[in-house]
Amino acid sequence: MENVFNTSTSFILLGIEEMEHNKYLYCAFLLITYLLILLFSCLIISVVLLDESLHCPMYTLIANLMLNGIFGASCFLPKLILDLFFSSKVISRAACFIQSFCVTIFAYFEIAAFTIMAYDTYLAVCHPLRYPTLMTNKTALNLIVGSVVFNVIFVLISVLLSARLPLCGSHINNYFCDNMSIFILSCVDSSVNRLYGTVKFVVYLMVAMIIIAYSYMRILLICLNISGDSGKKAIHTLVTHLLNFSIFLIGALFIFIRYRLESINLPLVFHILLSVTGSAFPPLLNPLVYGIRTKALKAKVISHLEKLKVNKYI
Repeated sequence: MENVFNTSTSFILLGIEEMEHNKYLYCAFLLITYLLILLFSCLIISVVLLDESLHCPMYTLIANLMLNGIFGASCFLPKLILDLFFSSKVISRAACFIQSFCVTIFAYFEIAAFTIMAYDTYLAVCHPLRYPTLMTNKTALNLIVGSVVFNVIFVLISVLLSARLPLCGSHINNYFCDNMSIFILSCVDSSVNRLYGTVKFVVYLMVAMIIIAYSYMRILLICLNISGDSGKKAIHTLVTHLLNFSIFLIGALFIFIRYRLESINLPLVFHILLSVTGSAFPPLLNPLVYGIRTKALKAKVISHLEKLKVNKYI
């Protein structure tokens, strides 16, 4: 039996099994969510690309966040919708590792994107005279590309460490594959994977949180000494970043700790709901929050939609 499991070419996603009771309702909800993510995110990305007045680091970074949201949602939502509709809860071994890699990349790059945006806001508020030289579009793009390369290497090591393990189980307690859900099925000691995953996530998150906290504390101190629109605008931007990052962080932290709380038997429905919080809500809320709370972007989006409406009737 052990050999059968070790050579298994597929996994069973128990989260999909749990959702099958109301699968058509879930299918409709998830399909609408995915289409809204694509619509809102693509709208903001296209406005930033087409409007030359938005060709600056702040909006480049917002567009980058939207693009990562599309990538993150596409990692699991299309497959989940199809699996629910056709009552399929099986995923191949290769597809599981690919999905695990992509979902983890999305999570780490989301943290990196918020960190870069915090640093950009810090430079804009605390060093306004030097900002045009310290942060250019080229600098922002270099930071984005650098974080992509670093995260790909960083996450690939985790996935390769899990891929080498012989597995004695095929049931994954979620509706998508993540690295932790794979290596806990190992027939052998997986402490190296657990240690690497823990150290990697904690160090990465701590560094990001230190940069974000330092940036926002400096911004807040500056804002307290600034009166008028400049201070209000900076605080407005700060609150927008923190709101979105907090929503993402709640789900990401749960995904990280839920397999480490082995003594607590949480119902599977809680695993599903809290995983959705970290994986589906941020890509949906990011374009809504930035599109509404960023005045210049909101004005450009409305103008873009009005032009499309006018062209439709011409």
